[in-house]
Amino acid sequence: MRIGSKGTTGWKATISVAMSNYIESGSIIAIATSLTLWQKQFGVDDFAVGLLAAFSANAFGSAIGAAIGGPLCDRFGRKFIYTYDLLVYMLGVLLAAFAANYPMLLAAFLITGIAVGAGVPASWTYLSEEAPPGRRAKHVGTAQLAWSIGPAVGFLLAVLLIGPLGLLGSRIIFLHLFVVAFVVWYIRQGLSESALWKSSRAAGNPTGRRGLRELFSRAPNIKALLFLFGIYGFWNVVAGQMGIFMPRVYQTAGVASAAEQNLLQVLMWAVTALSTYFGFMRLGDRVSTRLLYTVGAALGIVAWVLLVFVNVSLPVLLLFAVCWGISAGIGSQAFYALWTSELFATRYRASAQGVLFFAARIAVGLLSYYFPTMLANQGVPAVGMVMLGLLVLALAIGALWAPRTQGRTLQDIETERYGELPPPAAKTPDAATPASGRNSPAR
Repeated sequence: MRIGSKGTTGWKATISVAMSNYIESGSIIAIATSLTLWQKQFGVDDFAVGLLAAFSANAFGSAIGAAIGGPLCDRFGRKFIYTYDLLVYMLGVLLAAFAANYPMLLAAFLITGIAVGAGVPASWTYLSEEAPPGRRAKHVGTAQLAWSIGPAVGFLLAVLLIGPLGLLGSRIIFLHLFVVAFVVWYIRQGLSESALWKSSRAAGNPTGRRGLRELFSRAPNIKALLFLFGIYGFWNVVAGQMGIFMPRVYQTAGVASAAEQNLLQVLMWAVTALSTYFGFMRLGDRVSTRLLYTVGAALGIVAWVLLVFVNVSLPVLLLFAVCWGISAGIGSQAFYALWTSELFATRYRASAQGVLFFAARIAVGLLSYYFPTMLANQGVPAVGMVMLGLLVLALAIGALWAPRTQGRTLQDIETERYGELPPPAAKTPDAATPASGRNSPAR
């Protein structure tokens, strides 16, 4: 299906695909900024709040969606996911906007999370497959940029709307996500299918259960799964708690004003967006990826060292926000999105992302059950030490085993890793063209 006569191509398509990440992070922030209000509205305890967080787009909900969406993306195509996932998402955020009781809100968060989980792996897969080899980080980084802008906008809306309007302001934020999702869904209807996926399917490569069996039985895949969970899973447990509970961390650290908490988050995510663009997107295809990853991971550790070991003051909190913002822009998630697309064969690339996303979000969800209670009872230093341990593990794994894939085609990487030549990308009217990029969403 095309929109008009030209369809959805070029950067218009890239942005529409990358918006899966804006929608994901925007959902998490809409939840994070409203949890205290929902808790008061429905009279629930901290454990019930943890349950909302655990089954949301931040954890179990998106884990379920990724486990379903990844294999479907490999079996039926990348475009298949984009046809349906945002319809489910729009249902979820509408239910949240009009939630009248706790069970309705819990169902809304779960539905939203499932839709998010299905869409994000498909987005990273599609962008990497359609990107030129020498600009893959730049185009995959578009998704990371959208993921960074989502919280910046979300927290700014919270300052503008929740302060004067309370829970009504939170409901309006969920409605804004509905409008964004509808516009993105409409634009996506003109997307062409991934040329690499079509070629792999035409060559008769296994998908579905056969593809999943191969994913878990071949040595290169097992090594890649362990490596990628090491850099993303451990980091994401930290980022997941920060995404949903950071206002509570600030409150526990002595920042009583909700507006000040949210403004600190606006700063953090604005810095993340700038770091993504000027760091990952501009340098990721040109400088050592191992070096860039290591710098980003180290800054994340510096941020939490400040929060745990230095007396909390406004300058310390500002420095924390800047250090973490730079770290998040050039750190684990950006490189995970890049490397997870490079290290798996086309026939189960999205399935691998679904498996990894599932595992990472399950880990986030498990800690989300206990994080609010741990924070309330033991304070920032206790939770901070857990965060630091996870961040050190992610730094060590990435610094030691970062792959050498920069500037190479996905076909070349696949041949080296599996010892077989994948089929060339089909050059059809819907596929990428080498020179003009007229029909490629990554050019």
